[in-house]
Amino acid sequence: MAEITRLFDFPYFQLETFKLDKALTTKYNGKWESISTQEYVDQANTISRGLIRLGVKANEKIAVISTTNRTEWNIMDIGILQVGAQNVPIYPTISKEDYEYILNHSEATYCFVSDESILEKLNQIKDKTKLKAVYTFDEVANEKNWREVLELGKDTSNQNEVEDRKKAVHTDDLATLIYTSGTTGKPKGVMLSHKNIVSNVLDSKKRVPFDEGQAKALSFLPVCHVFERMILYLYQYCGVEIYFAESIEKMSDNLKEVKPNVMTAVPRLYEKVFDKIVAKGADLSGIKKALFFWAVELGLKYEPYGANGWWYETQLKLARKLIFSKWKEGLGGELDLMVSGSAALQPRLTRVFAAAELPIMEGYGLTETSPVIAVNDQRNGGFRVGTVGKVIDNVDIKIAEDGEILVKGPNVMKGYFKDEEKTKEVLKDGYFHTGDIGEIDSDGFLKITDRKKEMFKTSGGKYVAPALLENKLKQSRFIEQIMVIGEGEKMPAALIQVNYEFVEEWAKRRKLTFKSKEEIASNEILRERIQEEINDANEKFGHWEQIKKFEITPNPWTIEDGHLTPTMKMKRKIIKEIYKDLIEKIYRP
Repeated sequence: MAEITRLFDFPYFQLETFKLDKALTTKYNGKWESISTQEYVDQANTISRGLIRLGVKANEKIAVISTTNRTEWNIMDIGILQVGAQNVPIYPTISKEDYEYILNHSEATYCFVSDESILEKLNQIKDKTKLKAVYTFDEVANEKNWREVLELGKDTSNQNEVEDRKKAVHTDDLATLIYTSGTTGKPKGVMLSHKNIVSNVLDSKKRVPFDEGQAKALSFLPVCHVFERMILYLYQYCGVEIYFAESIEKMSDNLKEVKPNVMTAVPRLYEKVFDKIVAKGADLSGIKKALFFWAVELGLKYEPYGANGWWYETQLKLARKLIFSKWKEGLGGELDLMVSGSAALQPRLTRVFAAAELPIMEGYGLTETSPVIAVNDQRNGGFRVGTVGKVIDNVDIKIAEDGEILVKGPNVMKGYFKDEEKTKEVLKDGYFHTGDIGEIDSDGFLKITDRKKEMFKTSGGKYVAPALLENKLKQSRFIEQIMVIGEGEKMPAALIQVNYEFVEEWAKRRKLTFKSKEEIASNEILRERIQEEINDANEKFGHWEQIKKFEITPNPWTIEDGHLTPTMKMKRKIIKEIYKDLIEKIYRP
């Protein structure tokens, strides 16, 4: 096969090289249903023919919104790209106002949605957009279904036009507009070309040890996020069978059913998995409980490549046999590799999962870099705890004088759609300015230390890097989310959302009862216990950085209520606004 230069070349490469019977698998009505690589390619061509018959021209924008990852998303993606149009994936969880903004800003002409819940939101703003029609993947009464487009494309007489359109698509052409969920302001449309993402897939492939043509993957991170989307193309390129998880709640059932070899997730999910495992361990008694926590303690000291010496490795062998093997079993039994991106992964999780032979390889990237810049790889000494690995091939990074990471390479975006000013702010002299602060050690490992925009000065003129404090404190089982504040104030403080599940368990053991979340937030015994956690964390930081006061928020931080972005990053500005009374209470009691 000719060289892969465009995103729709991946399924054809898979067809020629691996020809899988189960290329894409989704669960419908309780039953897993697969399509082969041949069916994948055939249906994508059917969609392309249907879109041409609908009058879709090259460079038209077509939006796709899905609550879960599913086979139809990928068929639509290839079908759209083959006609020279652009796929605009939209996060399902954003507000209807954001839907309206993105659909209008991108000038989308058609929209494909997964189900009724999205449709409900979309129908409220549809008339204020340029949409000609909306199609659903699920059967919804009195609504257009995507099968109508498949029906339109059944007649193969215009396949030659599809082939002409494909030939007209060049590697530097725009492939997709991805609107970053953004922790501030209106979403920005990141313009990524075929080359941007294709180069990232090819250059990342060298870091993943897949059993090509044999491996299985479980996909559940939103495919509208460039990290999961790039990974899906990578799976296709490596002949990996892709199974789409039903939901985060059914994750553990799906792992047992599918028995995947690889999965990708954000740190929050790995934290939840670890917390659940530890909670089960805490329910044990006697020797079983003692052995469980001995293994966890051992895991927390893990260093790769036998660096801890033979005695540690001997104990580890025993811990793996007695305890960690059960962790692996609980995650399907075949998981060899987990990849983490989107936010900082706590080093304790990297250590303990690697000790349990469930290695999480942390990587780093941004939507604007398609996304991977660096990633760990267990082979050839390419894995170091507390770093995001070494920079991938063909990508060049340098650290600016103020510590900011600057990136150059074929993966760097074309710019922000219809926003030359913002593009110029971040693309200077060929380098993309990431807004992240980092350093490269003598062995070439990249370490992210903070977000440039999130660092702040106290009124005493001292700089505070909130992410460092937050990551330390999120290791506490009492704390689900924490935001360090204090810009222009005399000292750092924190807003905390407790881990309700754990706190309720802890309260039960102490015969405490809470009638409401407000009661939890104001309980003095709990506050004293959290103060202990803060005191412990404070010891690791300079006096000016230490958290001197905190308040517990009376409700959970959610995507729906605007506290978090769809990838679980905190919207600092909004959280400050929501809890301005609590901030006043801290600084001006």
